[in-house]
Amino acid sequence: MNLSDYQSGTWKQQYQYRSFSPAAINLQWSWNNPQLDTLLAEANRRIGELNGLSLIVPDLDRFIQMHVVKEAQTSSRIEGTQTGMDEAIQEDPEAIQPEKRDDWQEVRNYVTAMREAIASLETLPLSNRLLCQTHHTLMQGARGEHKTPGEFRRSQNWIGGASLVDAAFIPPHPEELPLLMTDLEAFWHNESIHVPHLIRIAISHYQFETIHPFLDGNGRIGRLLITLYLVNKGLLQEPCLYLSAHLEKHRTAYYDALSRVRTSNDLTHWIRFFLNGVIETAKQATDTFRAILELRTRTAEQITHLGRAAPNAARVVDYLYQKPIVTAQELCRQLDISPHTANRIIKALSELDILHETTGQQRNRVYYFRTYYQLFS
Repeated sequence: MNLSDYQSGTWKQQYQYRSFSPAAINLQWSWNNPQLDTLLAEANRRIGELNGLSLIVPDLDRFIQMHVVKEAQTSSRIEGTQTGMDEAIQEDPEAIQPEKRDDWQEVRNYVTAMREAIASLETLPLSNRLLCQTHHTLMQGARGEHKTPGEFRRSQNWIGGASLVDAAFIPPHPEELPLLMTDLEAFWHNESIHVPHLIRIAISHYQFETIHPFLDGNGRIGRLLITLYLVNKGLLQEPCLYLSAHLEKHRTAYYDALSRVRTSNDLTHWIRFFLNGVIETAKQATDTFRAILELRTRTAEQITHLGRAAPNAARVVDYLYQKPIVTAQELCRQLDISPHTANRIIKALSELDILHETTGQQRNRVYYFRTYYQLFS
């Protein structure tokens, strides 16, 4: 299928509304577009650079956790949640204001769902089964928990508007989902066709969002699908590329590009938009890793001047790379140190301009690793 010949699908008349049935995508794709070739080469180069750098960052898992939280917070924000990064980092619901806990729960579910999905890739390939497992985790205890979590929808949903009558877009009828999702899964793993991975996942993301297979959470699962595919196919050894920040920044252009495929069959425009997103996001992630390495070296050198306090200070800083907003009580609990030691280390790190107090209070003080935190906020 040449991209210029692509027909995105057909509109089908249902009772009192029309739904859109996307065309199958498990095909051999081709194009005659030098601009697309250039973007593809640059996107592959950027991902290769990011992957290579991620392999030399010591203790990468500590920093990946902040990438995951940032992705969860940004991806959920696209769906309307108002949780900030300082709140998304928190793991204790008691630390969140009651009126904000629903939004916070959705973000924390995303963090858990992402971690479990990445871990599952060690034993389970990217598949509809994996997406359903991930969706089940995403919906637990959140506002969508009654919308058949972990199952493809058995009723019609829609995008925009208050009902099917005034909806902006209505995805395919539930009866069409088994064939469409089987076709999508087959496309991920079809070795008899020669389609570059970044083109496959670009087309796959469009197709998933058009099928909208779940009653809720499709946007978040669809964006997570991108990272899962890159890790599953070995383009990334670690889950360190997330496009949600780019898509949130260019939200109108993102939705317009998806819609343009359905209305004008312009899949090329969507792929260009996607590849530009990969290029920008991979460059930003690479810059962040380099900044982390520089910060780590500089901070470690500062700590060496603390004498006997240096070993415990190093432990505290290691913890801060995972969770850069802390209290003295939390450090005591997590690192098994005394209140006296925790407060002494906090004072020393504050004097080195590593920690900064945020509340201005004398009691229940909160500290954050500002330079590190700002790399993600």
